[in-house]
Amino acid sequence: MSRQSKYHTDLQNLRADEACEFLLSDAKFISWYSASDSQGLVILGDMGCGKSVAMAFLVDEPRIRNEYQLPQPRICYHYCRDDETGKADYIFSALILSLLEQFSGLKMIFFEWYKQARASGNFDPATDVKRLEAFLQKTLETLDRPLFIVIDGLDECDRASQDSLLDSLKNLLQKTPRLKILLSSRPQDDILERLHEIAKINLSSDDRRDRVIVEKTVERKLSNLSRDVRALVIETLSRLAQGSAIWTKMIVELIEVRRIRALDPMRTFLDRMPLPAKLSELYVSLFSRCSANDPENRKLVTTALEVLAITRRPLSILELAWAVALGTDQEGVTSVAALAKLVDHHRVMSLIQPFVAHVNVGDVKKRQVKLVHQSVKEFIIRDMPSNRPDLQDPAISRTTYQGLIHQRTGSLEAGLLDICIKYLLLDDFGRTDLFSEEQVAIEELPQEFDLFSNDEESTDYDPHCTWETWEENMIRYDPTDRGFGELFIYASCHWIEHYGAIVAEHHPNLESIENLCQAGSTRLQNWIKQNCRPQCIIQPRFLFDSGLYDPLSITSLYGSDAMLRDMLESSKFDKSKFLPNPAMGAADQILQWGELSRLRILFLSSSVGPQLWNLEFFRLVMKQWSSPETHYQNWDVVFDLIDDVLDILVEERWGNELLCIAASYGCMPIIRRLMDNSRFPSVSLRALAYSR
Repeated sequence: MSRQSKYHTDLQNLRADEACEFLLSDAKFISWYSASDSQGLVILGDMGCGKSVAMAFLVDEPRIRNEYQLPQPRICYHYCRDDETGKADYIFSALILSLLEQFSGLKMIFFEWYKQARASGNFDPATDVKRLEAFLQKTLETLDRPLFIVIDGLDECDRASQDSLLDSLKNLLQKTPRLKILLSSRPQDDILERLHEIAKINLSSDDRRDRVIVEKTVERKLSNLSRDVRALVIETLSRLAQGSAIWTKMIVELIEVRRIRALDPMRTFLDRMPLPAKLSELYVSLFSRCSANDPENRKLVTTALEVLAITRRPLSILELAWAVALGTDQEGVTSVAALAKLVDHHRVMSLIQPFVAHVNVGDVKKRQVKLVHQSVKEFIIRDMPSNRPDLQDPAISRTTYQGLIHQRTGSLEAGLLDICIKYLLLDDFGRTDLFSEEQVAIEELPQEFDLFSNDEESTDYDPHCTWETWEENMIRYDPTDRGFGELFIYASCHWIEHYGAIVAEHHPNLESIENLCQAGSTRLQNWIKQNCRPQCIIQPRFLFDSGLYDPLSITSLYGSDAMLRDMLESSKFDKSKFLPNPAMGAADQILQWGELSRLRILFLSSSVGPQLWNLEFFRLVMKQWSSPETHYQNWDVVFDLIDDVLDILVEERWGNELLCIAASYGCMPIIRRLMDNSRFPSVSLRALAYSR
């Protein structure tokens, strides 16, 4: 059995026909199959989605349909792999060999052609692409019946082989009657451009198809498991497959290798689901191919994948390209215009294509670029060649491993945070306002209604309405119109999320944070205006008044605990970058919007804590406590701060006034703390408090 036939048989054994049958009812397949003239069709799908298995199904389907047709159509198929089978000469040779096996009368013709080629000085015509192509084309013109040519894995071929093959197939379609050509490929830009005139079917992720594939794979490999254990495996893998048939296959094979049989151990395995070693090896191989082992390419691919592994939402093609440009070539870049000259989105997408889900390359602003599967994110964090080797050591304990993963994830967060901060610190954002005067005027107008409509009917409340739907018909703006570039939206809206994920060993430069959040600055106003408008609607989604913020209040609300402690220890709060009373401003924001546990960090700091050891702070506390919007929080951590200032309260004699204020707000938690403490002596005011 030839390698191609054996591989086809292996795919037949893997195949769940039910997961492929939807192709037969696709209008493009029906048109291609039933057409009386020569036509081509392309099956497109992301890495590991099951393209080869689907192609094996489509190879067998015409055989079944045409078993009794005369003259019977013939099928020549070839599976390209990342080896010599993806070379043009091998593909043409394989197709010719398949024809010779099916048409015995051609063997003598081929033998004569071979002799003539050698006699003319070509001692190995089987490796001469042009001669093989010419022989194939001449042979097909003489056939007396329909012919199907099926080639799987066009993306596995090198560029020269792709060009040669596509040129030849185009000529064959034009010159050969009753020829049907079926190709499959990942959706690479250069291939799509060459095939723009040919009909295409996309193998997109489908929950039902995923489940069929999982059930077939489990039935074939894990039939010895009890019914409840099989059900658990099927349910879990179906939910996590997300269109990745190769991931499903390798996880099931890993379960088979480990011989897990009992329900609880299986549940533990599925909860901790490791990245299969074979899948990691595949990704390493793809990484090497994508970068062509070129240092600059490796740097670009690494940066792009690390950004996608940690980003908070899908990026647009341009957002990713701008992030990569800033992440790989920052030296001397101080303006949006300078950075724009470094951006090459075609290069970025072509280098990382196997690792990302299918995108519409014609819409470079659509937020669509994401990793093809969760397992790719695991690979980037754990096994990508740029990682430290200790993450890939199988001998480390699980606790140590989880610690290393946490550190690595923190490193990725810090990397994207650094890109966002560097972008927002470009000179343009410190001197140009995000909104023009006209847009500022528009902001003051109602956005959600038609002012000239007589329709007074109220809009029904829909609890399931998304922000995108709500804002669909509202007035929009584009930051690029103000020269803000393509990364401004993501950086403004999400840098604070990355800031909150920073661990101690990956602190950003404090001076950068202070510059980015400088009180009253145009830069602060710009990114805050954008932050509350993630979809670029003139009307903000929520209030975010930049005049109330400075580096300390932003860090208190959004930075990690480690970052807040670092700022409290290292920053000089008398600088103009901060508000006049930074501690009180930060405390006010925490009380309204933040984690109340942060207040204790602020309160006990030696640098700004003393600014809060007074009556005004506790008045502010009770004011915010009395607001119905904040009653859901656990305020004990705030009220307990009374214990830390009792000596000051007594020494400065503002305890009685505090008790009166607490009584006026009805704040029993503070009253009780004052009453229960022996250092607070006012009997008369206790009676007053309790009488209220």
